[in-house]
Amino acid sequence: MSSRWRCSSIICALTLYPQFSSADLHSSVTNEPLRKREELTKQHFPILQYRRIPGRNSCLSKRVKMGVRSVCCILLISLLKSSSAHNDFFTSIGHMTDLLYTEKDLVTSLKDYIKAEESKLEQVKQWAEKLDALTATATQDPEGFLGHPVNAFKLMKRLNTEWGEVEDLVLKDMSDGFISNLTIQRQYFPNDEDQTGAAKALLRLQDTYQLDTQTISSGDLPGVTTGLPFKSTMTVEDCFELGKTAYSDADYYHTELWMSQALKQLDEGEESSVEIVTVLDYLSYSVYQQGELEIALDHTKRLLSVDPEHQRALGNLKYFDYQLAKQKKAEKEQSVKEESKTEQEKTVGKGEYLPEKRKYEQLCRGQGVRMSPRRQRRLLCRYYNSNRHPFYIIGPVKQEDEWDRPRIIRYHDIITEKEMEKVKELAKPRLRRATISNPITGVLETAQYRISKSAWLAAYEHPVVDRINQRIEDITGLDVKTAEELQVANYGVGGQYEPHFDFGRKDEPDAFKELGTGNRIATWLFYMSDVAAGGATVFTEVGAAVKPMKGTAVFWYNLFPSGEGDYSTRHAACPVLLGNKWVSNKWIHERGQEFRRPCGLKEAD
Repeated sequence: MSSRWRCSSIICALTLYPQFSSADLHSSVTNEPLRKREELTKQHFPILQYRRIPGRNSCLSKRVKMGVRSVCCILLISLLKSSSAHNDFFTSIGHMTDLLYTEKDLVTSLKDYIKAEESKLEQVKQWAEKLDALTATATQDPEGFLGHPVNAFKLMKRLNTEWGEVEDLVLKDMSDGFISNLTIQRQYFPNDEDQTGAAKALLRLQDTYQLDTQTISSGDLPGVTTGLPFKSTMTVEDCFELGKTAYSDADYYHTELWMSQALKQLDEGEESSVEIVTVLDYLSYSVYQQGELEIALDHTKRLLSVDPEHQRALGNLKYFDYQLAKQKKAEKEQSVKEESKTEQEKTVGKGEYLPEKRKYEQLCRGQGVRMSPRRQRRLLCRYYNSNRHPFYIIGPVKQEDEWDRPRIIRYHDIITEKEMEKVKELAKPRLRRATISNPITGVLETAQYRISKSAWLAAYEHPVVDRINQRIEDITGLDVKTAEELQVANYGVGGQYEPHFDFGRKDEPDAFKELGTGNRIATWLFYMSDVAAGGATVFTEVGAAVKPMKGTAVFWYNLFPSGEGDYSTRHAACPVLLGNKWVSNKWIHERGQEFRRPCGLKEAD
């Protein structure tokens, strides 16, 4: 099969494929109320990747104008890009900045194309105006006009030669430069995974920081100052896209929230290509899935007031009426069950227990920090000379107690601006999606609860890295020769790392076996950027929250002197709500610390 035939087949397949419609996503509740999600995904979601293709006729006409060869290149590169050039852009703001420059280059290229088209049209316009005046004069007395031999000659010349030149000018494709640039840049574009990842990040931020849809849609996030030049608002299409992302995961709660926001903005008069019928279709179904039959019925009635012939809505109307009548019959029994359930929830609520995820989110919001005034008074600031280290006797470092148990210490002005920029510069080309160690298989793999990219820098690579390592050793008094390389991390959209331990637990005896340096005795964490909102490091077991402050570092021991793990050091990186979070950390291991931090006699020593 020739490459041209294959490419033409792709074009035909994309062009003739039925257009995406919300009506295809969820069938009539009456006929298939419990359709399996596997069937839904298999039948409908492949269409989503072509959602930006216009209607059949315009699609074909545009492709004919560009030429089969250009289209083939674009389509084939698009098909290959996910395997050859995809970089999980949404997991690192640092890498996403490159996309802005890519887009800026494309805009420049597009402007050049517009100028070329305008220049071509200006030439055609001048030609038309000249001939308009000429033919207006000539047609007043055609015979007299052509009686002049020069006019007769020029008429022959125009029709035989010059009109052909005009035809060539009109048919000249000015888009070649732009299409070539777009084709080259397209291989570096984000893909569907990035778009979905960024959408889910917004949903995660919404939940963690308890933001309503209007706050996010209007761009008025916590930390956004008045008159901020890059404040951005969301359109109906944006809200609809978030709702669809939630819907594809059967997350009907967020589907309802974002379809409701899209409907609100439509009702306020915002112009949109998304039809109100489509929004109401999703909205009624998502509300129904959550058991709110009356609200689902109201949305269905409104849908039918806009489109009385909507077949699925007509079927759903009857089904919802039937289910509602059935529900009301059992209302008394339902009320008894609900009262019993409420009493059980009240009983559970009296205890101190909170699921870790809720504690984590509360701490990220600045709530639930448990520190009595008496304990707080014991947290001090001091100048520290690291046990009379010669260097720090002359210039002691600023040390601040962040927490007492476990002891978390912050060092201020501990890394310079130039050092931070050099570390970022060295790390950025090597940033890769951060991984976690699978506790069962031990294999490194990506996870949705860790959204960031990281790189490792060895001391020999640059004097700045070597100097930073030496500084950590001098201040902590621990040997860093057996420590892991300096890890640099940049967080993505809503970037986070959910609660975890840095040390290997007893059920993970081989956690660092291949390193041969023992367990992770301590963690040193540099903050290399300020974060406008979110991004705190929280310790879920004790209720501590440490905010990122550029140029500072925090330090804590993961193990007791006995070598036993300190489970109170379980910590997490909160989602970044606004800003760009850069950190670097040093994991210090047990080997080499035998005389620097002697073993205690008791387990808790």
